[in-house]
Amino acid sequence: MAGISNKALAAEWLLGSPAAEEIGRLWRILRASFIVPLLRISLYVCLVMSTMLLIEWLYIGGVVLYVKMFGRKPERRYKWEAAEDGSEMGSAAFPMVLVQIPLFNEKEVYKLSIGAACSLSWPADRLLIQVVDGSTDILIKDLVEKECMNWASQGINIIHQTRETRGGYKAGALKEGLNYDYVKECEYVAIFDADFQPEPDFLRRALPFLIHNQDIALVQARWRFGNQPSLIFTGKFSMFLKHEVSYDFAVNADECLLTRLEEMSLDYHFTAEQEVGSTVHAFFGFNGSAGIWRIAAINEAGGWDDRTTAEDMDLAVRAALKGWKLVYVRDLEVRLIM
Repeated sequence: MAGISNKALAAEWLLGSPAAEEIGRLWRILRASFIVPLLRISLYVCLVMSTMLLIEWLYIGGVVLYVKMFGRKPERRYKWEAAEDGSEMGSAAFPMVLVQIPLFNEKEVYKLSIGAACSLSWPADRLLIQVVDGSTDILIKDLVEKECMNWASQGINIIHQTRETRGGYKAGALKEGLNYDYVKECEYVAIFDADFQPEPDFLRRALPFLIHNQDIALVQARWRFGNQPSLIFTGKFSMFLKHEVSYDFAVNADECLLTRLEEMSLDYHFTAEQEVGSTVHAFFGFNGSAGIWRIAAINEAGGWDDRTTAEDMDLAVRAALKGWKLVYVRDLEVRLIM
């Protein structure tokens, strides 16, 4: 009790002392001359930023509404003609396409991505699948090798390209994959991460933009989320494929709140940001997957830079600075496993 009484007496003495009054006076001066102006400036900055954000939202919304109301799809802004199957030149009328699939210990999804790539509707002799495997797990590397051999036995032109080191990570893998001699005859390269499954008609829908518009460097597809089967092969492509593929794999967009929020964020990114960038400026950031590049544009822009962790955006910026156009096709979708 004595200790408590002493503390109470000390507090009462301090509050009534000249020192306490001086501290209070200094605090009021500090608050009036520094803290309040700082908070006022912060408030004005927040108001300006909120206004800028509102203007941006109105601008993006207006462009998206314009595209939908007036049907300003890429097919109307650029020349697009479907590849003719009945050409007298046969498969030689189709350009040579490289499909790159960078892998790293992708045990859960490697079969899906490889199977989807091998089922693309394109003349077999004009399509090269390159699995760039940097896996450190020997077991997984062997499984990928067997999967590639299985598809090769069905007449698919597929190469399992292993990496001794992981230098440059994904950018290093893509850069290394383009340096092999067997790639030199390819004009275009489609890139799919291990958790992406393109539909069989992906190349037939994307490549005409590049073939008929020599100033376009990239065609970017939209990432799709859903619980439908990831790949259903139908007979309409049987003239190019000698096998049937049917996978039933559900993505996990509804698994938890985190995956749902990620889905919503990516949906806004593709619906608004990519659409507006492509429509107004013919520029946007490459998403790193589900896109097809003109190899000449990659080379002119300086190739993949493995010194950055944002190699997709980096390459898109350098290509745009060289005068190349980038096209986002909203209706061209590639399923993603989240």
